[in-house]
Amino acid sequence: MSEESARPGNRIRVWYRPMRSRDSDEHHRVATPLELLFDLCFVVAVGQAGAQLHHAFTEGHFGHGVLSFALVFFGIWWAWLNFSWFASAFDTDDVPYRITTLVQIGGGLTVAAGVESAFDGDFRVMVIGYVVMRLALVTQWLRAARSSPELRVTALWYAAGITICQVLWVVRLALPDAIAFPAFFVIVLAELAVPMLAESRAGTTWHPHHIAERYGLFTLIVLGETVLSATNAIREGIKEGHVGNLVGLAVAGLVLVFSLWWLYFDQPGHRRLSGNPGMLTTMSWGYGHYLIFASAAAVGTGLEVAVDYDTHQTHIAGLAAALVTTVPVALFLLSVWLLHIGPTNECRPIAIGFPVAAVLVLAASFTPAPIHVTAVLAAALVALTVVATHGEPES
Repeated sequence: MSEESARPGNRIRVWYRPMRSRDSDEHHRVATPLELLFDLCFVVAVGQAGAQLHHAFTEGHFGHGVLSFALVFFGIWWAWLNFSWFASAFDTDDVPYRITTLVQIGGGLTVAAGVESAFDGDFRVMVIGYVVMRLALVTQWLRAARSSPELRVTALWYAAGITICQVLWVVRLALPDAIAFPAFFVIVLAELAVPMLAESRAGTTWHPHHIAERYGLFTLIVLGETVLSATNAIREGIKEGHVGNLVGLAVAGLVLVFSLWWLYFDQPGHRRLSGNPGMLTTMSWGYGHYLIFASAAAVGTGLEVAVDYDTHQTHIAGLAAALVTTVPVALFLLSVWLLHIGPTNECRPIAIGFPVAAVLVLAASFTPAPIHVTAVLAAALVALTVVATHGEPES
């Protein structure tokens, strides 16, 4: 805090700052401790979604599990995304901002508490938590509208659009199942449209490096949840006396997760966001990460199912047990390829290597050791990227 703001006449600035638009070229812009706490609280909801997906898979309810996970994960991801982009443009880190973020965290934990019932078709608790998070963000947008005249129209569009969507979510709870299910996707489209409509008025000044870091941090958290899920499953298997069966699987799982981490962070995300890329590129990068986050979380579930299969804790077929890992890994590789690498990447081995590896990972489902083969393929793709980019100057 500056000397001027600490003077008695300016004491109000200690706890309150006008929510003015931040500079998109601000130097040394990094994630704040509050943002890190926000992420850690959200990982609780991610963990709950993964646990319920694991339960559905081991019971053989694959279609229901995937659909429920996709719906639940949207609510978790979308609330996180909106908080992160808003913070990049307007974070004041004053007392009202922190308290409002606390309310959003409380809503996120409520969402986590409602995940299990949402998998059973009861979205009431989850919707309550979600609406709390979103309406708290509305108050932030109203603050921004008041303090940033140049973005007043944009902020009001955000506030109005988010509010309308929350009303629709509440109304959906009263609809019969035959209408409630398609209504879910209609409201999702409305949610996705709000930022596009608002930003078309006047773009907010989000920070490319800050946003790339925020997305990278959430990727790390989801991958960490994957490691935790696999570790817990292996620990339970060891208790049952299946040490020999699980050593190789544990090594393969570690190599796989490490390879996914390497491949995501090998190409800096801010490259796609720097230099005024345009709304289409920005939105596709920001929205497309839903597939990266969801597939990374699902990999942990797949590794848990692999442990269950090897320790005879589930009666699903071997191919099905393999696909619940190989499909999300392939989806992760394709998503990273599209968002970070690009089909027209000047480094042709990498541009071609990612989709080829994704196809081979799916083919690994039919081998006797699908997880091990998948890990080898992921590691081979890492090796390819290292060799192909050897000697390239850093950006």
